[in-house]
Amino acid sequence: MHDEPDTALEQRLASRLLDVLIRAGLILAMVMLSLQVLSPFLTLMVWALILAISLYPLHQSIATRMGGRQGLASSVLVLLGILLIVAPTSVLMSSLGDSVHRLIEDVQNNTLQIPAPRDGVAEWPIVGKKLHAFWAQAHADLPALVQSLQPKIGDLAKSALGFVASIGGGLLQFLAAFILAGIIMAFGEAGERGSGAIFARVAGSSRGAEIARLSAATIRAVAQGVIGVAFIQAIIVGLCLLLAGVPWAAVLAVIVLVLAIAQLPALLVTLPAIVYIWTSGNYGNVEAITYTALLVVSGTVDNVLKPLMLGRGVDAPMPVILLGALGGMANAGILGMFVGATLLALGYQIFMGWVDADPDAGRSGQAGDIPSIR
Repeated sequence: MHDEPDTALEQRLASRLLDVLIRAGLILAMVMLSLQVLSPFLTLMVWALILAISLYPLHQSIATRMGGRQGLASSVLVLLGILLIVAPTSVLMSSLGDSVHRLIEDVQNNTLQIPAPRDGVAEWPIVGKKLHAFWAQAHADLPALVQSLQPKIGDLAKSALGFVASIGGGLLQFLAAFILAGIIMAFGEAGERGSGAIFARVAGSSRGAEIARLSAATIRAVAQGVIGVAFIQAIIVGLCLLLAGVPWAAVLAVIVLVLAIAQLPALLVTLPAIVYIWTSGNYGNVEAITYTALLVVSGTVDNVLKPLMLGRGVDAPMPVILLGALGGMANAGILGMFVGATLLALGYQIFMGWVDADPDAGRSGQAGDIPSIR
């Protein structure tokens, strides 16, 4: 008598379970297909979202001065960004590409002239004699030296041209992301409500607003820690180059700015400047040592500034933000820096919220439960 109801119950449960599995499979398939469709634009969308979150306070400030016209404020901000960032960077990258191409042509046509090395180069410690001999050979018979190094020079030329091409592609991607960020900021109020609703649905109404605020604050802090540090370092390096009398100091400072934003060391610019100071013959030993020290310090000042600026305005310790940014950058480049810092900050807040919610903490903290020791 009990077998029939049990069998009917099992059949109903099996039917319900099958329905749930089919629905879950359909949802999973739809998510995977959607990700496949969006995958070519996923990096662009993430960049646009990061730029929109980072620039939204500035956008709101501009919109307030324009009577709350969100679209006009976005257009003005995008145009300013193109004029101040994209256009100068395009000119520099075009000049860099022309210089690399001209250098390769001079090497291939044997028209490149190398000045003779100074006698003092041979007295440099460790590498002085080898460098002087290599330099003297390049000055005396550059075609023979190029012929002996032909495979390496060919690979280096391909790498250099590929690097310039990748910078150009990245610049176009940044321009597209910047324009898309302007569109997102124009509808920022609706986007803020929508993102808040998503966070509230995922983490609950009380916790969702806090997580949304923390995510936006972390992205802005990382942007300030990268862009702000890049500008400060470029100014310091530019002043040191001007003080040392290095040619094209302003152009080199702009190159330092671009390298710092791309998370490349400023030593790529300051070290060649140091080599110029020691090999040009225009500086005494005391002057050369002084300017070398200044350029080395200015080239590494970002190591001090990043810990100071990277965690400002975020309810998470600075080491957490810094470790997340560095770990994310090691795994996924500059984009991973934002994602890594945000994820680690959110993980830290969730973990500390779980620690603070210990139900035994209140009872153990009562005075009557703590025995006195005398």
